[in-house]
Parts: sequence; C-alpha cells; structure tokens
Amino acid sequence: MQKITVICVGKLGQEFLQKGCAEYIKRLGAFCDLKLVELPEELIREKAASASQITRALEKEGERILAAVPKAATLVTLCIEGKQISSEELAALLRERAGSGRADLAFVIGSSHGLTDRVKQRSQLRLSMSRMTFPHQLARLMLLEQIYRAASINAGTKYHK
Repeated sequence: MQKITVICVGKLGQEFLQKGCAEYIKRLGAFCDLKLVELPEELIREKAASASQITRALEKEGERILAAVPKAATLVTLCIEGKQISSEELAALLRERAGSGRADLAFVIGSSHGLTDRVKQRSQLRLSMSRMTFPHQLARLMLLEQIYRAASINAGTKYHK
C-alpha cells in the first residue's frame, strides 16, 4: 500500500478544520497508508518581526521538516510559486509513483511564513493550490481532500465527477 506522509507546521485551531481533516484521513485509510506529522511552529515574539527573525524561524522549521521526511519519499512542497495542477494530474502523480520503485510521497505545508528555500530546493515538485492565498490550516484540509479525490479517481469511484 502506498505510503503518504503529510507534514504540517502548526496545529489546527478550529474544530471544523479538525473534524474535516479527521474525516478525510479516515476515508484515505481505504486507499493508502496516510501519516500526518504535525510540527511546532517556531515562535516569533515580536508583532513586527524583521526579515532576519523570520528567516531564522523558517530555518529551524525547515530542519524539523527535513528530519520528518521519510527517506524514500518523493517530496512535494506546497508554496505559492509552485505549479498548479488539476485533480486528475494529482491522481496521475499518485498512480505513477505507486507503480514505480518510489511509491512513497511526502507533502509539506509550511507555517504562516511559508517554507525555507532549503526545503523547497529538496522537493521534487513545488505545488500551488491557487494563486489566491489561503491560511495554512485551511490548506491542510484542502490538501487532504485533494489526495482523497486523487485516490478516488484512481480507484474509479464516483466521488470525483
């Protein structure tokens, strides 16, 4: 069974997001071995943080992210400058990886400040959900739904119309 790891920086605050993510994680159990890794967001104490403070925080988060990526996994980072793909294209990526010698995937959602360049450079695919900006907590729910949709497409179920 394909292993998919979703690495997220920061905790989910709102109950509706927690419930939505839990639902898709449960549904994905039929299609893959999904592991959700929640890493702490680096605390920046000042409201008007300097660029160097943000960079230091991203570097610390980046170290934790890279340590959490399974060794054999293809790394996909979610970032605004990434490539936008359709649900069908995501399904094709999952299908292609499942049929290769490198089936495992790891998706990364950074903190509210994004991801360090080191993490982005390590990724095999930079993925953008949209040109619009979404809270990173909502992006988690959206990503889980899209992974479920992609798995449903590959299984030929009626979820994706």
